[in-house]
Amino acid sequence: MTAPFTRKVPAAMLDRRTFIRLAGTAAAAGFSLGASSERMRIIGSLVGLPMSDPLTRRGSEAESSRTNALIQGMQQRGWVEGVNIRYEVRSSFGGPENRAAAIKELLDLNPDVILTSSTVETAAMMAATKTVPIIFATANDPVGNGFVESLTRPGGNVTGFTSSTPEMGGKWLELLREAAPQIERVGALFNPKSTPRAGRFYLDSIQSEAAATGVAVTPVPVTEADAIDEAIRSHAGAPAGGMIALVDPFLVINRQAIIGAAAKYRVPMIYPFHYFIDAGGLMSYGASLEIRSADYVDLILRGTKAGDLPVQSPRRYELLINRKVADTLGLRLPASLLARADEIRE
Repeated sequence: MTAPFTRKVPAAMLDRRTFIRLAGTAAAAGFSLGASSERMRIIGSLVGLPMSDPLTRRGSEAESSRTNALIQGMQQRGWVEGVNIRYEVRSSFGGPENRAAAIKELLDLNPDVILTSSTVETAAMMAATKTVPIIFATANDPVGNGFVESLTRPGGNVTGFTSSTPEMGGKWLELLREAAPQIERVGALFNPKSTPRAGRFYLDSIQSEAAATGVAVTPVPVTEADAIDEAIRSHAGAPAGGMIALVDPFLVINRQAIIGAAAKYRVPMIYPFHYFIDAGGLMSYGASLEIRSADYVDLILRGTKAGDLPVQSPRRYELLINRKVADTLGLRLPASLLARADEIRE
């Protein structure tokens, strides 16, 4: 599915010509350190999810694991685990003390590059090192957060990938109203401690779309997992309500509780990532989260500086719909909406 708005993205993306040039330069400068590297390279990874989460776990049972995808991508580039590369994953889940301990453990290993999973982890890792290359897997406002000087010329020791833009908020409301046109009020669920700009990154466009359609929008901040049930219950019943889950690692961690409460209180809800649909959510719309980190890890290991690699924007967006959940909620999804879906789950 195409992006929900028109914008210029080539400058913020590593186009094919630039990538080939960088890859060729790096390969020419250090091709010998590929599969026959003289020393073991260490790839550190700081994740915000528990190590038990399917998105973090390794092995055949964790099909959607980002770690699995990275390892496969690196193998394709000549980096073989246990031969010339080693992966060290640490979780920051559990609060600031756990995060600090995980960061110290990774840095004590003298890694060649570190991957971070979200804005919170990136900010914490940047505060701890100005020399180790850092690649963020997803960041919505890397310039505003001070991660990079610009998307095209990051500078410093950090680069990575964005996953959405502020205008996504209005698109989520538009799609939710298409699925459930009876909605009169919408709650925007987020944790102000972990979502971009404490929620304002998306709320402005949500409220702008709401003003044009007559829907009442209420920010619904939650900072503790045990507040999720009540937050979603507040949008059940009359007048008809719905909810939008903002891009927020806290919500990803607690996706099972969110999906369960939305089902219990029969609240139509739209999400930013397919992770929520995998857990039984109604619909999601957002960037297709291709695992492209291997491209940048490989270039950095071959000599390219992180600050010389432009931050990449999403290549495509996808709409996923769970028709079984829609039927359970009594929603009759319009054919026009179903026709635009990239995937319909029964």
